This record gives sequence, structure tokens and C-alpha cells, in this order.
Amino acid sequence: MTLWTGAEAAAATGGRLQGDWSVTGVSIDTRTLEAGDLFVALKAARDGHDFVAQALAAGAAAALVSRLPDDVAADAPLLIVPDVLEALEALGAAARARTGARVAAITGSAGKTSTKEMLLRVLSDQGPTHASVASYNNHWGVPLTLARMPRETRFAVIEIGMNHPGEIAPLARLARPHVAMITTVAAAHLEAFDSVEDIAREKSAILDGLEPCGIAVLNTDLAESGILFDHARELGATAFGFGVEAEDYHLLAAEVTGDTTRVRARTPRGEVAFTLATPGRHFAMNALGALAVADALGADPAGVVASLPRWSPYRGRGARELLGLPDGTLTLLDDSYNANPVSMAAALAVLASVAPEGRGRRIACLGDMKELGPQGPSLHAGLASLPAMAQIDTVHCIGPLMRALHQALPAHQRGLWCETSAELAVKLPGLVGKGDVVLAKGSLSMGLAKLVDALRGIGQGGAFPGDKT
Repeated sequence: MTLWTGAEAAAATGGRLQGDWSVTGVSIDTRTLEAGDLFVALKAARDGHDFVAQALAAGAAAALVSRLPDDVAADAPLLIVPDVLEALEALGAAARARTGARVAAITGSAGKTSTKEMLLRVLSDQGPTHASVASYNNHWGVPLTLARMPRETRFAVIEIGMNHPGEIAPLARLARPHVAMITTVAAAHLEAFDSVEDIAREKSAILDGLEPCGIAVLNTDLAESGILFDHARELGATAFGFGVEAEDYHLLAAEVTGDTTRVRARTPRGEVAFTLATPGRHFAMNALGALAVADALGADPAGVVASLPRWSPYRGRGARELLGLPDGTLTLLDDSYNANPVSMAAALAVLASVAPEGRGRRIACLGDMKELGPQGPSLHAGLASLPAMAQIDTVHCIGPLMRALHQALPAHQRGLWCETSAELAVKLPGLVGKGDVVLAKGSLSMGLAKLVDALRGIGQGGAFPGDKT
């Protein structure tokens, strides 16, 4: 199905059209490009213009460029613009303008991707739904998500992130949501902010993009909740709260039992109960917020409650896997995609709640939490005093900041400290065994995925990162 004709894309961007073409998708990466896509030659770590010829050879129907690359035919199907990123933003704005979709935008220091995926799961059962891929939530991810939105979309869920002040509001205004949600506010990105209160103010800027009569869905259980609700009032937005302290979407119970979390809540439509197919009180909170967003979008509430049990986290975001070992199995909690103090505490609580089999142990493999500024060492050391830590047998630490936690742990819990994930991965065969429950958690740049891959390789007789073969 056609997503953009060349004429439509040219009208949206003001660019110069070359050739008569239409596209069925939009891509910025030749590795994931599909035949029929519009290849967008963004300049990031590398200049996308260097890959235009490769994209066209791989089946791209056209390319969005600011110049004709030397290795591309003069008559190639192109849309030529002064600035590729600005053109992508214009294409996203045009896609948003031409659809009648009800749009939600989500931000937060933790939980935004999981909540977005929950909403994608439950709303897709009620009509054509479009959402951000993975964590495409930055200055190019949001316009790319919008530019990919089909005309017939009924619901859209746009994830918005930030690293520095002033990033959220422009993206929110581009997305123009009918509903905006803030999952939580935490000590993340403190290198760029003076305080958690300043982070809350930046997160609340997502409300600046709300459409007239827009609705804010806000976490009531935060020390900074007042900042969020005050900004909603300043903008004249209707605000609904979710959480233990909330009157609107009030969490009555979240009981973690084995592989599941049983949730009871009181909503404006009455009491609801559902079971999530994954353990974690934080997932219960995300689900409650997602329920509030779905209500505000006009989805059928009963259908949403019925669909929530069909959601499960995916790899790197708290996914639970049973892995084979030569003499049995172990349980992997793969939360390796990212980390900050709040998400780390939530992941450790999940680890504490999962019972090992037989003589198995609870083992945490934790990597540095980045972008915490001068408070970084103390925030890492503070993990040792979390209530969940009392239930964990061994903690292996990775990275210079995690040395602070390693030193703060009591001797009986102190595992290995390693500089890198690859260094610890090589040693894993002697550190884990039958019946263990193993958590992998750290900031993305720490490469905890190497540990996860190593764990998966144990039962397959695979080589470990660093092994000579």
C-alpha cells in the first residue's frame, strides 16, 4: 500500500522531485531497509548520502537527499531538499496532519517503551495502530515514526525521550497528541540537569504539544508529581492521575506470583482486574497508566483489560527466558537495554521476587548507570541498601561507577568486579548454574547484551565473547 507518492512528499517538504515514484515505507538504515522504502540520507555517525547507491540497489524506491551522491545516477528517483532532517520533520508533520488518528505521546525516566508496547498491543486489537519502533524517541526518531504513519491509522502511540533541556517540547508539538502520559520522573540524565525537579519540568513539556482539550495522564506517586499537575493546570489540560495515591486510576493491588503479576485497580469506570504475563510491580503501574491513556483515546475499556494479559516485554526490556544448561535450566531476566536508579530498583525487585529452583541462587550482573553527573558514585553505592538486595545472593559489577556498589556490598554478596561486560562474559560458565535466576541490567553503552548472549550460549555449546576458537 502506498505511503507517499513523490508528488505528496515534494509538497510536504518543498523539495525538488526527480522521477515519478511512490513508496510503501520510510527507512534510515540500509541494514533494515525493505523494498519500496524511501531511504532518508540523514547525517549522524555517518553521512547517509554515502549509502544512497546501496539503498537503491537493495530496492529502495527513492531517496531523500540534499545533494546527488557521486556514485548515484543523475536520473535516479530522488527528492532533493536543502536539509534532510528538516525535510523528515516536514514529512512527519504532514503525515500527522492528514490522519484522523487519535494520538498518544509518552515520556518518562523509565517505563516509556514498555508502556508504549502495552498500548500498541491493546489498541491493535481495536483498530489499525501505529507506534514508535524500539526506542525511536529522539530528534530523528519521532519525525521518522510520524512519517511512517499510514493514512488509515486509528490510534498512534509516539514515544518521546530526552537527554538535555529543551528537547521534549518541539517533539511534542510535532506529534500533536490528544493524550500525553508521563510514566515517572527519576534521577536520570543528571549530567545535563541541576536536579530531579528540573527533569520533571522537562518531562512536563510533553504537555506543551497537546491538542486543544487534550488530556494529561500523570503519575501521582512521585515527589515531583506537583510539578507535573501544576503544568497541566497552567495549560488548561484535563489531568488524570494513576498510582497508589491516585483517585482516578488507583492501584489497589499488584501481586507478583511466579511468572505473572495480578493487578487490581479502581478506575472512573469501576474496578478492574487483570494478570500480566510477567513479574514486576513497575509493570503493573505501567499497565494502569496505559489503561488510563487508552480510556482517554476512546478505546473500549473492556477490550483493553482483556488484551493486557497478551502483552509481554521483549528482549532487553525485562523479558524472562528459560535457558537450557548441560545439566538443567536457568532463568534469565534480560533488562540489558538501559538503566537508571529507578529502573534498576524495579529490576532488582523483580529478581528478588523470582524463586530459584532447587539449590539455585539469585544473581545480579549490573553495569554502570550513565549520565548521573557528580551524584553517580553515591547513587550506585546506594543500590546496596535497597530492600530487594537482601534477597539477592550474588552481585557482579561492571564498569568504573559500579565499583562504588561493589565496595558497598557486604562480603557475602560481593561477586566479581570487571571493567567491561566482555570481561565478565568470559567468566560466566563458572559463575552460574542449574536453577539460578540471573538478572542482566545496565546502561546501553555498557554492552550487557554481551552477557545475555553469553548466557544463551551456555546451553548451546556456544563460544563466549573473548574466547579463542
